[in-house]
Amino acid sequence: MNLIIRQEKAEDYEIVKSVVKLAFAAAEHSDKKEHKLVSRIRKSIAFIPELSLVASDKDHNRILGHILLSKINICNDDQIVESLSLAPVSVLPEYQNKGIGRLLITEALKKAKELGYSSVVVLGHPEYYPKFGFKKASIWGIKAPFEVPDEAFMAIELSDHALFKASGVVEYPSVFFESD
Repeated sequence: MNLIIRQEKAEDYEIVKSVVKLAFAAAEHSDKKEHKLVSRIRKSIAFIPELSLVASDKDHNRILGHILLSKINICNDDQIVESLSLAPVSVLPEYQNKGIGRLLITEALKKAKELGYSSVVVLGHPEYYPKFGFKKASIWGIKAPFEVPDEAFMAIELSDHALFKASGVVEYPSVFFESD
């Protein structure tokens, strides 16, 4: 399979919607509304077009996966630290476990660093994300704004000591909590 990772274009939106829906259709910990979250993020100030990426089969020009990183803040009484949220990463079911998600995550983290972002937070599988360097966010005193298992709420520093003094609660844009 000849894959290319590229920035999502507006004409990809409907296909990406389908990819995201299918990717989460059988997911155990899903509300099956991830595609709606992607749509809401695209319309918000948290959206960074350069960090909405697709994995495309170059030979058949078919989108097989998508990843989105968007702006969040880590807040405490003394400061606000800008960071990114990785949510969601989606791969068509028949192409899962073939390295497409890994490529999307690796490329998104690389691109985020190139754009000057210094950290990323994710709520995800504690066995999967540490492969990319994610660690429990609690190491830095970073908490989710809702109840989640400590080992499932993770962060990664894209630059040295980016989260050294970033303790606080993650503040997601309101679009993360809206229902359609």
